[in-house]
Amino acid sequence: MTESTRQLHGRIALVEDHVRLSVLVKRGLAGIGIAADVFPTLASAWHAVGDQPYAVVVVDRGLPDGDGLELVRWMRAAGNTTPCLMLTARDALHDRVDGLDAGADDYLAKPFAIEELAARVRALMRRPAELRDPRLAHDDLSLRPEDGRLCRGDESVSLAPAELQIMICLLRAAGQAVRRGTLEAAAWGMGDAVTPNALDVALHRLRRKLAAIESRQALVNLRAHGYALRAGDAPAPP
Repeated sequence: MTESTRQLHGRIALVEDHVRLSVLVKRGLAGIGIAADVFPTLASAWHAVGDQPYAVVVVDRGLPDGDGLELVRWMRAAGNTTPCLMLTARDALHDRVDGLDAGADDYLAKPFAIEELAARVRALMRRPAELRDPRLAHDDLSLRPEDGRLCRGDESVSLAPAELQIMICLLRAAGQAVRRGTLEAAAWGMGDAVTPNALDVALHRLRRKLAAIESRQALVNLRAHGYALRAGDAPAPP
């Protein structure tokens, strides 16, 4: 996994076929700055987690094409160590043990409160080494994902959901370039149709918001490399 692809850590994969529950979970996580891509089957999820470096995979055990534990087993056999949280209507001890033995990192029985799920997901997201410092800051900028605000000192501006995910990528890159495809995947995931200029529009809005809070940082296009936050007077690399 390259450094640029490691920037999708504000996004999780939710493997759940219950439409109403997946909508509620996705909405609840979005409220704390975590985006979710929803996959209703093992097959669709397997292709997705193989292609994208999600921060966490939340997996329901009861899926139309099998037990969610199979996805965890496949991931671990392939060397994929992404943290996994199992969801199940079962609460027996042996079911929890089966999940942990398969390689799951945590287990949550249905019904559950969205706040509890969010807390479990956030705890798992802190595990990778690159996420040990939960602050999202670079130079004079900081981010408050829980209320979607980009800050410079006492000044702040609100971000739309896609803008929030793009800024998470850019801040974690700490001045290094992030490729266009990585930003698009972080902002809109794999399930949403994205128009060709959607990223350009979002970047334009972010540039205006950086100017509105008078940040020293500018959002620059580094040709053939991607986009980065750089001090306004800093020269671009050759």
